[in-house]
Amino acid sequence: MKLFSWFKKNKKITTHSIDLDEVFMDSLNVSGMDHQQFEGVIERSITKKTSYAMEIVCVLVFVVFAGQLIRLQVASGADYFARSENNRLHSIPIFSERGVIYDRNQTEIAWNIVDPEKPFSVREYINQGGFAHLIGYVGYPTKDKAGFFWRNEIVGKVGIEKRADAVLTGVNGKQLVEVDARQEIISQNMTQEPVPGKNVTLTIDAGIQGVMYDAIKELAETRGFEGGAGIMMDIHTGEILALTSYPEYDLNILSHGSDVATISGYATDPRQVYLNRAISGRYTPGSTVKPFLALGALNEGVITTQTKIFSNGYVEIPNPYNPENAQRFRDWRPEGHGTTDVYHAIADSVNTFFYAIGGGLRNQSGLGISRIDNYMNLFAFGTKTGIDIDGENSGTIPNPEWKKRIFPSDPTWRLGDTYNSSIGQFGFQVTLLEMTRAISAIANKGKLVQPFVLLDPRTETTEPEIIKGIDARWYDVVHQGMRQTVTAGTAQSINVDYVFVAAKTGTAQVGARNAFMNSWSTGFFPYENPNYAFVIMMDKAKSTNQTGATFVMRRVFDWMQANTPEYFE
Repeated sequence: MKLFSWFKKNKKITTHSIDLDEVFMDSLNVSGMDHQQFEGVIERSITKKTSYAMEIVCVLVFVVFAGQLIRLQVASGADYFARSENNRLHSIPIFSERGVIYDRNQTEIAWNIVDPEKPFSVREYINQGGFAHLIGYVGYPTKDKAGFFWRNEIVGKVGIEKRADAVLTGVNGKQLVEVDARQEIISQNMTQEPVPGKNVTLTIDAGIQGVMYDAIKELAETRGFEGGAGIMMDIHTGEILALTSYPEYDLNILSHGSDVATISGYATDPRQVYLNRAISGRYTPGSTVKPFLALGALNEGVITTQTKIFSNGYVEIPNPYNPENAQRFRDWRPEGHGTTDVYHAIADSVNTFFYAIGGGLRNQSGLGISRIDNYMNLFAFGTKTGIDIDGENSGTIPNPEWKKRIFPSDPTWRLGDTYNSSIGQFGFQVTLLEMTRAISAIANKGKLVQPFVLLDPRTETTEPEIIKGIDARWYDVVHQGMRQTVTAGTAQSINVDYVFVAAKTGTAQVGARNAFMNSWSTGFFPYENPNYAFVIMMDKAKSTNQTGATFVMRRVFDWMQANTPEYFE
């Protein structure tokens, strides 16, 4: 009671009387208020602070939406309109026709055929062997997963198709197609006509190319060579009449790319199907270097046309540490060739004669490796020819600097190294193109022409390089020796009556313990007034093989006599 009295004195206590009937009336909800919708519930009013905050949020939202509206309609309106149009308008390429490739006689080598299943023409190639590495192949337009072309041109991959791609490729046309929301075509019309590519004419004679390839293939398959290659060239202009390599791939298979098994087989074939042996392969030249050594020895006065050297079958270098173990450098004929002069030495490929004029023997002085190196450089061995086909390599001329680099554990240059180099062995490597250019320079007496295969359009003309410092009469001596190679020496199989040929053969020992051999046949014709040079190389047969590269040229000459005798005039 005391506590109640205290509160009564110090605080105002407001009391309200509640009638009992009001309580019952409220519980009966006489007014019919919807309590589920909070009717009859005492609500608290929103403060001014909350109201201001809501107004600010509304203003900010309005500003953001207004900004986006301005950006879409004003700043980026044109861009989005263009995108909208692009979604409605599709540009479909109208593929141009690729240019046709002809040989020098306007025989079609590569052309186009209409394929009903494709919106572009496909490439068709001449139906004969020997052109794959030269012509190359193409890649076709390709669609993405959505069905649109991401590559919309036919593109040259290798060979002439690649080298002349800018000429062969035309300009695609365009067609605009209007579609609706369901991507159904509403209308279509042309906006740009396609422009076809230009045609290309080669220096190649398709007939000679084909028969050369067939002969190389036959020899390889019957005599166990891994492959082979051949070139024929105009010695005055550098025009290539034939350039072929065996084995080769199928152009159509690589262009379409669908035959995965065959393509994989090409890559794993130990014969190196993708290697263009004519321009990229590097091979030991063997005795084909002998005309160049003879020319150098004559020009340097090391020998004359009267010089005689006796060949008993080998040259021997004494061993100062073990006299009973002298080092012998053998001739290909074990019993030797007897007394030989430079004509006989070239014709019968007498190793001992070239050992002597290369490195010296008893009373006969030799050129020595420095002068051998110099004459090989004069004829541009070890240097690319600059032919208008991609993939050309260059060879190697062995010399003391080369040996130091390659054999650091045994860098000393020895007499035996000079002997081996004098017959085109040891570190010698050449390409067929280098040899073709060099043989042409012997045939035309000192002019190094640049080989080429694109006749029209011809992008550039290079004047022949003149080899200086060699007396013209020594070329005549070498010519006579190479003619005797055909009439009485190692190339008698091409001693035919319808054309006089000058030649030099070569057999190069390769592989571990000289288990394999490469066979060469080089030369020029007609002998009296040379116009063309040839080089055939057969790659890696067993060393016991007796049929060489000259077999190929006999087949080629017989075909030419029957079909193109004008080349012999």
